[in-house]
Amino acid sequence: MRLSDDFLSELKYRNDLSEIAAGYMQLKRRGRNLVGLCPFHGEKTPSFNIYTENGSFYCFGCGVGGDVITFIRKIENLDYIEAVRFLAQRAGMTMPEDDVDDSMSRMRTRIYEANREAARFYHAALTGSGGQAALGYLRSRALSDSTIRHFGLGYAPPSRFALADHLRSKGFSESELIAGNLVFRSRSGKGVVDRFADRVMFPIIDLRGNVIAFGGRLMGDGKPKYLNTSDTVVFSKSSNLFSLNNAKNAKSSSLILCEGYMDVISLCQAGFAEAVATLGTALTADQAALMKRYCDDVVICYDADEAGRKATARAIEILRRAGVNVRVLTIPDGKDPDEFLRRHGDKAYEAFKNLLDNTGNDIDYRLYQLRARYDMTSSSGKLGYLSDAVAVLSSLENPLERDIYASKLSDETGVNKASVMEQVDRLMKRRRTDRRRTEFRDIEKRIAARDDRVNPQHADNLRAVRAEENLIAFLVNNPDKLDHITSRITADDFVTDFNRKLFTYFSERIKNGVDPMASVSADFTADELSRVIRIVTSYSFVSSTVDAMNEYIDVILCQSARPSLTDIRDASDDELKKYLQDLKESKK
Repeated sequence: MRLSDDFLSELKYRNDLSEIAAGYMQLKRRGRNLVGLCPFHGEKTPSFNIYTENGSFYCFGCGVGGDVITFIRKIENLDYIEAVRFLAQRAGMTMPEDDVDDSMSRMRTRIYEANREAARFYHAALTGSGGQAALGYLRSRALSDSTIRHFGLGYAPPSRFALADHLRSKGFSESELIAGNLVFRSRSGKGVVDRFADRVMFPIIDLRGNVIAFGGRLMGDGKPKYLNTSDTVVFSKSSNLFSLNNAKNAKSSSLILCEGYMDVISLCQAGFAEAVATLGTALTADQAALMKRYCDDVVICYDADEAGRKATARAIEILRRAGVNVRVLTIPDGKDPDEFLRRHGDKAYEAFKNLLDNTGNDIDYRLYQLRARYDMTSSSGKLGYLSDAVAVLSSLENPLERDIYASKLSDETGVNKASVMEQVDRLMKRRRTDRRRTEFRDIEKRIAARDDRVNPQHADNLRAVRAEENLIAFLVNNPDKLDHITSRITADDFVTDFNRKLFTYFSERIKNGVDPMASVSADFTADELSRVIRIVTSYSFVSSTVDAMNEYIDVILCQSARPSLTDIRDASDDELKKYLQDLKESKK
């Protein structure tokens, strides 16, 4: 069973996309539409558009599109039914539970419940008689009992069956526990084994307070030191951050990005609740975009060793692409944040606050790191430093930034500022040329549609697809023209299967007198939905006259009538030439 069109139309009416999106991002009016920096990928120039007339959105940067249900699904990491429930609760509507087929939603709910029960089990094990060593370990790291409770820290007993037995006694099935990655099949295949054993446990909690995963740390030697939950239907390593649920409520316009759980917990205990960490992986573009929603600045606070420096350099690039202001905090003497805070004891807050207040931006950090590689007393050292530093400056988009740092380089090296700027300009021109080449290749690829997974027949039918999409956009925006359109063309005349499916879908809905777009978020996959939104919203960019509509139909009928290669396998030379000419015309 599915949700009724009437219910979905009312849900969307009561949940205005513009109003909801404004709670997650900054939007500006552009004509009838709203634009902003896409919350789903990093960008500096707004390419995320909200079409207020039909309550849809489309990002021309990453190609994601949909309605208000899609927006909530993606930004809150929910499945379809959960997103509908979220919006229904917000609007004070009652879900028609009897009409909902929500097997995946039920599975997600069961995994949330199993994770919550597992967190309770681990915490009880930590504070029980068998957890003395683990509790002693956490206290040796200067964590207070209140901090341990606040983060829900726990202990996985040495037995490889303790959690599985406990959760089975609470009514959870083995399939649910496997789906949540709390257990895995034994080698014999006859039972399940706990994923975590004899480890200090760190629950990972999402922005709505759900336990979505765990990190486990060995207390002694052994590998891997940290073990994390694998990706599940409720958890993605690359799209979540540890302790963001705490950081989003901190009274700070910045986030402090750390490498590990202990650094975050120690900072939070010291008074810096804005600390977060990645989850066993290097920083991703999705995580940078997530941070952008909650802050203006990110302070990178990684370890000062070689691995930390490499991770910092990579994170700077990702965060800058996401449009975030970046600063880099380096702990003195090569310490990590946890060690630094423990060393300063009762004065930890003041000591770290002093470091934070005196932290330079990412350009200062990068130039400092470059300078340390060269002997600045020698001409060759200065030249090497200048060459690398100019490359950094050429990556800056703000001309004022470039000017300020060119002056600093001139003062440091004694080289005329004009010469520095000349080298910067030369490199920038080269970058622009390379970027144009890349953009041209991307445009060429899109035009050729070689990588179109939604409509794989696109590449061989460029002209037909353009006409099909324009006709579909015309139909959705002019449903009163359905009879005229169907008097001239049927779905069977469409050249590509995907567009034939769309034409049939929208035609049937219009015939039945229902909103053609009301249920698209339920009836299409995420990739298909993005294509639907792109097609429908392109209406404002194509001709919308009846003459144009007839022209689209003529093109489709012409392409549909084109003989296939199978039909002319035994054809004459003249017929083959005509076929090749038709094929050439179709790609124009």
